Amino acid sequence: MLGNSSEPTAIINAMMFQIGDQFDHFQIRIHLAQGGMADIYRAYDFISGKEVVLKVPNPQMIGDPAQYERFQRELEVTNHLSHPAIQKGLGSGQFNRTPYLVTEYVDGRSLRDIIMADAPLPVERVLLLIEKIADGMAYCHENEVIHRDLKPENILVRSDGQPIIIDFGLALTRDGRRVTYANLTATAGTPDYMSPEQIEGQRGDERTDIYALGTMMFEMLAGRLPFVGDSYQVVVTQHLQAPTPRLDRIKPGIAPQVAAICARAMQRSPEDRYASMREFAKDLRQPDAVDTSILEKGTGAATAVPFWKNNTFQAVLIGVVVLLLIIILALAAQGMRS
Repeated sequence: MLGNSSEPTAIINAMMFQIGDQFDHFQIRIHLAQGGMADIYRAYDFISGKEVVLKVPNPQMIGDPAQYERFQRELEVTNHLSHPAIQKGLGSGQFNRTPYLVTEYVDGRSLRDIIMADAPLPVERVLLLIEKIADGMAYCHENEVIHRDLKPENILVRSDGQPIIIDFGLALTRDGRRVTYANLTATAGTPDYMSPEQIEGQRGDERTDIYALGTMMFEMLAGRLPFVGDSYQVVVTQHLQAPTPRLDRIKPGIAPQVAAICARAMQRSPEDRYASMREFAKDLRQPDAVDTSILEKGTGAATAVPFWKNNTFQAVLIGVVVLLLIIILALAAQGMRS
């Protein structure tokens, strides 16, 4: 079995675990997912006698201080939070110098699979699901944890209808310093659900998660995302500048009050969104009482990334500075020869 092997750690980590392999006191049952930071497995815990989720980082992540800190942050967050809508952290460990994270196994479907199979979803079902997710996120925010990567892939829905929020790898905590991936852009999140402030490179706050949840609500009800495009750049530009389509016009039959909830959550300026997830959840519980005047205001003035923050501008500026330095040095060298 793999866990009892005497092979060097680097070789063990470079291999994909197979069904039946043993890693520490866990036996691998199913490979669930492979991400940029880690492989995720359903495994049997010989100590507890229960099935769990085992997250084992890949060697590249361990060698990257920024990515490794994000793994450590997820470990800290999942072990700290306890709420019916949040995947429970069961602990962590280290085996053959390889750290790992253990969370509860949730028997459910990903919200992405549900959307792909059934969207557009009934309004009552969507309101209830989004309300429960908002309640879980309100608990996170009250414990000073911002998810920053809410998307259907990171929500599991059990057979009883309870959504479970997973994957806090990009979470922002009160004491967490800013870290970025060595091989990715500085912005954190998934383009389809990123708030304008995230796209502009800001860290984000509670209202960043509200924007992402509003986008998910739109997608579940409309059967499509509010912004689509052939590339990352097209999508993020629309988040920054394009008006958000009115949900009740995209999907006839949606009540203006429900469209207004979605519109407020997706306001371009954070100050114009719901102030908290609790406020968002309140409207989801009482949609008939929602003020619809926000539908006439749109989603706010278009936002543009200041030119000095634009990646292209910064790259050109650096190139110009380097070129000037080369010219200055060449002229100085010529002057010394003459």
